[in-house]
Amino acid sequence: MAAEADDGVLLHREFGGEGREVRPCSASSASIAATRSLRVRRIVPFDAAIWQATDPDTGLATAPMRAENLGEDGCAVYWNNEFLAETVTTFRELANADVPVAGLWETTGGEPQRSAVHRTFLRPRGLDDELRAVLRADGQWWGQVSLYRAEGRRPFTRADLSVVAGLTTALGARLRSFALPPAAMAEDRGPGLLLFDAAGTLLSINDEGRAFLAELPPGPSSATAFGVAVPAWVHNTAARAVNGDTTRVRARDRHGRWLVVHASALRGAGTGPSQCVVVVEPAKAGDVACLIAAAYGLTDRELEVTQLLARGLSTAQLARRLVLSQHTVRDHVKSVFAKTGVSSRGELVALLYTEHYRPLNPGTRVRVWDADARN
Repeated sequence: MAAEADDGVLLHREFGGEGREVRPCSASSASIAATRSLRVRRIVPFDAAIWQATDPDTGLATAPMRAENLGEDGCAVYWNNEFLAETVTTFRELANADVPVAGLWETTGGEPQRSAVHRTFLRPRGLDDELRAVLRADGQWWGQVSLYRAEGRRPFTRADLSVVAGLTTALGARLRSFALPPAAMAEDRGPGLLLFDAAGTLLSINDEGRAFLAELPPGPSSATAFGVAVPAWVHNTAARAVNGDTTRVRARDRHGRWLVVHASALRGAGTGPSQCVVVVEPAKAGDVACLIAAAYGLTDRELEVTQLLARGLSTAQLARRLVLSQHTVRDHVKSVFAKTGVSSRGELVALLYTEHYRPLNPGTRVRVWDADARN
């Protein structure tokens, strides 16, 4: 047990630790799951797994998603259980728990058959226990993971749960660091449209929709009659719309560019939802502002200061606008500089707008900057 605890401490340090600032790096968010999965498996062995990024505003699964040793046949069952049938420790409950980790056998007192997930998802696949965890950083929900053990294997122990619990913040911080949009120009493309029936079958898709799907990271998906694979999380977004739940989620494509995916149920005259349309389009600056703030660890006030700085307000103007002393404003500015790694207001504007906001609207960037210069 002592050796296992020591391994857990080393693994925690290897992932970055809770107090260490995580800077964006050249690796992709999809690679986090692959490399971290191998390292976690050394300390907490498992036979199958699902690693998912989530939209921190909604908690909905988004790209990338990684399934290990699981086929494509269980996606619908998995999501149906999570949102409609499960009564034992859902991810949404864990996201608000003091310790965002739970084991199925541990939670049910050795009676996992009480869980819909066990009856309809685990047992048919030869699995017997699940350890699930929400990956949080600064209270925000950046990802989630399910680790599974096969029948005949020892269930996850409290020691296993403790090790994973010690890693959730570091893993969440790593995912958070990839929320920063890259300095890549987005194409001037119209929205992608996908039409599903109530059962989740794709009925129609436009060319823009095909292009957006082709640029999404690999992950669990289902084939369609149109020759394109639809990711499981897109199906889930459509199903949530049909059930009247939250239907807007942000996702990143293979190039790291942010997209907004939202769905709406279509109703016939006097009938319930019969179809669902899913719209995929490039994110606008407002869609990613809070993500950029979270990725750099900016507080709400610091984000407000940053936006006003970018508009050219002086320290005195900031103080009047925010009803703060100039000394307090300078403290906020100093904190923003430290967190974003810049040393001047010009560098800050270049970082946030040249690298992050401007690529979202390439057709208007010259007009915007000219207008700012005239002001």
